Amino acid sequence: MLNEDAAAHTHDVVIAGGGHNALVAAAYLAKAGKRVAVLERLDHLGGAAVSEEPWPGVAARLSRYSYLVSLLPQRIVEDLGLRIELARRRYSSYTPDPADPARGILVDNGDAEATASSFERVTGDRAEAERFDAFYARIAPVAERLFPTVTEPLRRRSEVREEIGDDELWADLFERPLGGMIRDALSTDIARGIALTDGLIGTFSAADDPSLRQNKCFLYHVIGGGTGDWDVPVGGMGRVSGELERAAREAGAELVTGAEVTAIAADGTVRYASANGAGSLRGRLVLAGVGPAVLERLLTAGGAPAAEVFEAPERPEGAQVKVNMLLTRLPRLRDADVDPRAAFAGTFHINETLTQLDAARDAAAAGALPSPLPAEIYCHSLTDPSILGPELRAEGAQTLTLFGLHVPDRLVTAENNDELREQLLAAAQASLDSVLAEPIADCVYRTPDGTPCIEARTTRDLEESLGMVGGDIFHGALSWPFAEDDEALDTPAARWGVATAIPNLLVCGSGARRGGAVSGIGGHNAAHAALELLA
Repeated sequence: MLNEDAAAHTHDVVIAGGGHNALVAAAYLAKAGKRVAVLERLDHLGGAAVSEEPWPGVAARLSRYSYLVSLLPQRIVEDLGLRIELARRRYSSYTPDPADPARGILVDNGDAEATASSFERVTGDRAEAERFDAFYARIAPVAERLFPTVTEPLRRRSEVREEIGDDELWADLFERPLGGMIRDALSTDIARGIALTDGLIGTFSAADDPSLRQNKCFLYHVIGGGTGDWDVPVGGMGRVSGELERAAREAGAELVTGAEVTAIAADGTVRYASANGAGSLRGRLVLAGVGPAVLERLLTAGGAPAAEVFEAPERPEGAQVKVNMLLTRLPRLRDADVDPRAAFAGTFHINETLTQLDAARDAAAAGALPSPLPAEIYCHSLTDPSILGPELRAEGAQTLTLFGLHVPDRLVTAENNDELREQLLAAAQASLDSVLAEPIADCVYRTPDGTPCIEARTTRDLEESLGMVGGDIFHGALSWPFAEDDEALDTPAARWGVATAIPNLLVCGSGARRGGAVSGIGGHNAAHAALELLA
C-alpha cells in the first residue's frame, strides 16, 4: 500500500511507452477507476503489434513486425471486451528436404494419413510421424497446466514441478539442454530441426546450449492458449492493438502520442518531450512499457544510479532478420506433390535441419553470416485476405513474411547496417530460391513507380524504429514462468513478476517475468500488482 499524499501527484499511474502491454495495463487500471496516462514516443500506439502499409500506393496492410498470436490469454480478451478474431491455420508446417527440395514434409492438422505419408516420403520412416506426434503429445500436459498460471501471481518452481507430475519431462524441459530431448524423441535431422526452431525464434542459441535459453524460448512457443497453437489475427496485428486502444480509451485512460519520455525519477516524476515542448507527469506509480535497457537509461537520466534498477542486466541482443514481401502470386515449389497454398499457409521451414541450425549459430558466433540462412516464412493473406485491398485480392496477390534466424545484433553496426541489410536480403532470397522452382524475384509485386514490394528489417532497424535495444524482440533474456523456491515474493510487484528495485516503479512490457510476444501478460500482471499497491 502506498501512503503518499495523492495531491502531490497528477495521476495514479503514469505508463512510459505505448505498446500493446501498456495498453492492456492502462485498460485494466482505468476500468478500476484509476487515473492513468500513457506516454508514447511515436505518433501511434501499439509498438511492434501494428499493421502498416510499407509501400506507397499499394493497399497491402501488413503485420509489419509481430505477426502471429498464441500467448494472448482469453482472460484478457474477455476482461477487456476485445473484439478480436483469431484464425486457426490448418497446416502446421512445410519443410523441404535441403538435400532434395523436390520432396518435403507437410504437417497437415486435418489429415494425419497425409502427414504420415509425407514423413515417409522424406525420411523413409513412416514411424517418424508417430514419434513427432508423441513428442508434442508428451509436452501437452505442460501447456495445459502451465499456461493458466501466467495471469496469476508467480508460483514457485517446486509447486509447478509437482503440478506437472512428471520428473523426467521436467528434467528434459527445465534442467537439461533441449537438444537431448529432441534427439531422444526424433530420429531424423530434418524432424529434429522442425522441433528445434521453436527454441530459436529471436534467440541466439543452440540445441545444446547449457544456458537453456533455447529451452525457455521453446517453452513459450508451445504453451500458448494451453495448446501451443499460433493463430492469425484477422485484420492484421493492428486489429489487436486497435482493440486494446479502444478498450483503454473507453475506460478513461489518457493516451498521449508524440510524447517521448526522457527521464523517470524515483519519486514518480516522468519527464517527456513533445512538439509542444517539455513536460512532466507524476504518478503514485510508474509502469515501464519500455525494455529494461531503455528503462535503465531513463532512470539514470532521472537521477537514479544504474545499480539501483536491475542487477547487471545483459545488453539485449536480437538474432533475426525480418523480410516482408508482397507477391503477384505464390511461387511454384520444386516439390510438385505439394500445393503452394498448403505449403505457405503454415510455417514454411527453409534450411532448418538441426545440423544446419547449429552450424548457422556457430558461423554467426564466429562473425560470419550463416550460409545458407535458416529461415521460416508464412503467408498471412492465405488465412486472412482482408489485409489486402479488393484489387490486390482480385489479382491473386499474396503477402509473404520471412524470418531469418541466427543473425545476432553483434554483426550489425551503424556503419554497416545498410550494406548488411542488402546482404541479408540477398541471403534470404537465396535460401528461399533453393526450394522454389522459380526465383522469388519473379513473383514480387511492384509499386506504381516500379519499386519492388520487399523490405528487410535488421536488428538495428528495430532498435531505431521501435526502441528495441539490440533489436531484441523479447526486450532481454526470457525468464521461466515461475519463481525459484528461495526467491523473495514479499511484495505485490514481486509476486506478479513485475518488480524493480524501486518500490513505486513496475515493469509492464515484454521485459516483465512471463513477458515476450504479443500476449498482454506483462500489462495484465503489472496492472494487478498496481491495484494491490494502490488499494
